[in-house]
Order: sequence, then structure tokens, then C-alpha cells
Amino acid sequence: MSSNETFVLSSGEMIPVIIETRRGAHNVTLRPKTTPNREIHISKPWITSNAFVMKFIESKRKWIEKIFNTAPQKQHIKSGDIIEFLGRYVQVIHDDKMRGNKYLNSDKTTLCIGGGLDMFERRIRDHIKEEFLLSVKEIIRTVPREFWPNRISLRDTSSRWGSCSSNGNISFSWRLAFAPYDVMRYVVMHELAHRKHMDHSTEFWQTVGELYGFGVERAKRWLTKNGATLHKYF
Repeated sequence: MSSNETFVLSSGEMIPVIIETRRGAHNVTLRPKTTPNREIHISKPWITSNAFVMKFIESKRKWIEKIFNTAPQKQHIKSGDIIEFLGRYVQVIHDDKMRGNKYLNSDKTTLCIGGGLDMFERRIRDHIKEEFLLSVKEIIRTVPREFWPNRISLRDTSSRWGSCSSNGNISFSWRLAFAPYDVMRYVVMHELAHRKHMDHSTEFWQTVGELYGFGVERAKRWLTKNGATLHKYF
């Protein structure tokens, strides 16, 4: 069972509050989320009123304001804008007379998006996801077959950039397409190393280093510091 309220930041921005009553819950749990949507999620016992929940949120205002004020705002993409993905700057333009998408030059720096203007951003997103998957597969082909996954899937997670299951399936956040190529490559190698070590042991990190080469720590630091910026679009 869930209900909705609204929390207004000092800036005037109205943040939806999603309140969920959980059977067996004993405490109020507060989780501000800035991606993919800016929301506040609350879990509460059935006996706790929504009025109490809103007072509880208000008591945490300073902390909540800091989270939403420091998180990157979503940027809408317009025809003619230049965005960076997969290590290159690309100008995206719209042409409603086209049905598909097409690069207008050999160096892939101008991408023409067809279809209705209302689908412009969605078509850009889908195109980036397709190219990202191709790039991931190219990276995987550079390592020994024993590390290759059984299946690859793409997800849109807020902070977990990749995962590897015990059955050999690997998933990646497609938003890594907005990271520098070496950072994207690091995450791929990280998950491939889990094909041999399903932990973060010394042996695991040694395998990551062997697959990636020099610069692992630099890529890790970049992702820790700048990971939130990968959610600025869409």
C-alpha cells in the first residue's frame, strides 16, 4: 500500500514523496533518490501516519536539501546540441523527414535523428544504448574466451555500474556510454574478472589489473568522483 505527498525545497522545487506501508516494518526509512527521477521514498509501519512521516522528513530538511542541491539536474537535449558519448563529441540534429537515424559524416560527429520531434530524445537514448552495447562487445572480444559472459544485458541503475551473476550473465548500466572510454572499459573488465572470482579478494583485483592494464585506480577514482554526472541526460 502506498500514497503520495509533496516536499517543497527552499528553491521551490516540488519533490514527490512516495510513502509505502510495509507489513512488519518497525521504523520509518527515508531514501532520497535523484535518479532516474527526483523523489523521496519512505517506508513506514502501518500504524505510523502520513502526517508523522512529513514531520520526520522536515526534521531532515538540511540533509535532504544538500542531496538534491548537489545532484545534477536533468538536461534536455535539443536539435543542434553537442553531447559527449563513447569518447567523442557528437552534434545531434532533427529531421522529421527521415525515418531512422544516420551519421552525416565518416567521423561520426554529426548524428541526424528522424521521426517526430516528440521522440527526439528517446531515439537519441536508444541509439546510444545500441552503440554502447556494440562497444562493450568489442572490449570483451579483447580478453580470453574463458572470461566471456554467457549473456549481456543493459540496465539503467542509479549507482551500480555492472553486475555478474553466478551463471555467467553480466549486466551494465548503459549510462557508462557518457563516461570516458577508459572508465567504461574498466567497468567491463571489473565484471569480466568476476567470471573467475565472485568476490573482491586480492586475487580478483589482480585479475582486473591483468585484464585492464595500467590505470585501474585512476578509472576507479574517476567513477567515484563523477559517477553522478552520467545521469544528467534522459
